[in-house]
Amino acid sequence: MSNYPRLFSPLKVGDLHLSHRVVLAPLTRLRSTQPGDIPNHLNAEYYSQRTSPGALMISEATQISRQGKGYPAAPGIHSAEQVEGWKLVTEAVHAKGGFIFLQLWHVGRASHTSLHPETGLPVSASAIVTADGSKAFTADFQQVPFETPRPLETSELPGIVADYRRAAENAKAAGFDGVEVHSANGYLLDQFLEDKTNHRTDAYGDSIENRARLLFEVVDAVVEVWGKARVGVRLSPYGKFGDMGDSNPVALFSYVLQQLSAREIAYAHLVEPRVGAAGAGAPIDDSQPRTSHIFRKAFAGVLISAGGYTAKTAEETIAESYADAVAFGRLFIANPDLPERFRRNTELNTPDRSSFYGGSEKGYTDYPSLDQSTATLQ
Repeated sequence: MSNYPRLFSPLKVGDLHLSHRVVLAPLTRLRSTQPGDIPNHLNAEYYSQRTSPGALMISEATQISRQGKGYPAAPGIHSAEQVEGWKLVTEAVHAKGGFIFLQLWHVGRASHTSLHPETGLPVSASAIVTADGSKAFTADFQQVPFETPRPLETSELPGIVADYRRAAENAKAAGFDGVEVHSANGYLLDQFLEDKTNHRTDAYGDSIENRARLLFEVVDAVVEVWGKARVGVRLSPYGKFGDMGDSNPVALFSYVLQQLSAREIAYAHLVEPRVGAAGAGAPIDDSQPRTSHIFRKAFAGVLISAGGYTAKTAEETIAESYADAVAFGRLFIANPDLPERFRRNTELNTPDRSSFYGGSEKGYTDYPSLDQSTATLQ
């Protein structure tokens, strides 16, 4: 009998039937094959290690186009070679009875020209550069000041939506079970949503309805490819990563979630602002607002919450109906069999932050499972 009965109870997400509610959060690891940003056998091993029967995995953020790339060695989903590479991953996950959604990503201004010299400057809702001292990654993993982005012309936005649609089609060809639209953590769709980064005066700026327009056009296009039961959306109300902010986050994200709820998508995925650095190394700040509490009533479907959870706090959050499932990041990096460790209430491996981004097996596929730890002790 598990100490966490709700965490290990079944859950229907869209038309998928999960055996438990421990979700692999989308985790950027920067280990695709170069050139070409192509997923590989090592990536397949990584995801396979973290798969359990009936589990939901959300892939690392995956760029929908060259222009959408913001980090060296992050994988893409816009070439035939990338589709073939992702097939290695989806087949490995399915072989162990799991489900995997691909997270669709355009980083917007959080980029550098060296990553896509053929498309020029990074793009955004408005020509506003980050002012929080954070740095951009260049193509050779150097960190430099962010460039001032080029505002996207209104006439370019249908092309952005078309890129998301093609990426969704490619995800289906690669064997994924669904897609998650990344509209969180200071990337392009979030840059359109929040008024700190969106100073537009056209149909995509000023009012909440206008700022949310691009997100809904993307979601509707992706739903046309996958059907509503296979689409999720990630949001980060109150998130500061990427120098983000909004003058009225409750009104903005309540509206967004209500509109997503009306579309009956598979799930909404909210990042708790207590991990506002989005993996950048800042300590967890429990004084921040609890988005799962504030916005639960705005979304009628399955709500996944992520950010700084333990098994105990995840169990409590589900028991109190603030979320239906919980996504784990850092703990899943260090514990490939995290659900089983939770189930048995055993000790957890400690993540090594120095190996989170880039590299090869070290800090990626070499964390021991419970069975390996037991064998070592014997």
